[in-house]
Amino acid sequence: QVQLVESGGGLVQAGGSLRLSCTASGFDFVNYMWGWFRQAPGKEREGIACISWTGGSIFYVDSVKGRFTISRDNAKNTLYLQMNNLKPEDTAKYYCAADTGPFTDWSTFASDFSDWGQGTQVTVSS
Repeated sequence: QVQLVESGGGLVQAGGSLRLSCTASGFDFVNYMWGWFRQAPGKEREGIACISWTGGSIFYVDSVKGRFTISRDNAKNTLYLQMNNLKPEDTAKYYCAADTGPFTDWSTFASDFSDWGQGTQVTVSS
């Protein structure tokens, strides 16, 4: 059974940090690119970070570059997102998703993915 469980969200003040985790089961985790997405109220879901199966290729959207770090532990089937210097505009529900790769652009990354988890809420207060 395919399942994704995101965790680590919470309420934090601007400038604070959080570390999100996404644990996958039922997936051939190691053979996929994995990424983090977020969706704020009234907005479309956007991809913000992704990582190749070796970790050798990593991509970020400009809005999180230098503040967020994506990583993965293939032995634990787990994806991470370290978020530093959080801003109120980072407030959203965060999700993980897989793609067969390679990465081309955010409009196509994980566009066919359908096994979304419940997400984890991140709220940044000003």
